[in-house]
Amino acid sequence: MPVTESFIAFVVDQLAGCGLITTKRMFGGVGVYGGELFFALIADDLLYFKVDDSNRGDFEAAGMGPFKPYGDDREIFQYYEVPLVVLEDADELATWARNAIRVAASKRELKHTSKRK
Repeated sequence: MPVTESFIAFVVDQLAGCGLITTKRMFGGVGVYGGELFFALIADDLLYFKVDDSNRGDFEAAGMGPFKPYGDDREIFQYYEVPLVVLEDADELATWARNAIRVAASKRELKHTSKRK
């Protein structure tokens, strides 16, 4: 899963409309954070956003599929590839990214709520 520095810089630049965006190399890929929320990942110079039932349909309607680091027979992660046409349009990408950040925030809140019970 090689990721080039130029692609990371491009993604961060494209996401400038979403506030503070940071990246962290992990497991051969790159995690993308909006503030403290892990909402995207980069693998093989492809960008994937976190999904749930609220935004998965946008990705599927664009013909995009889930991140499958281990091939088709293993676990599917809840990240879907961002369409190239979206990636190249900073305004549209920011809209999709804000949705993914909301999903990440929701999942984080759900996780914290269940720990309190």
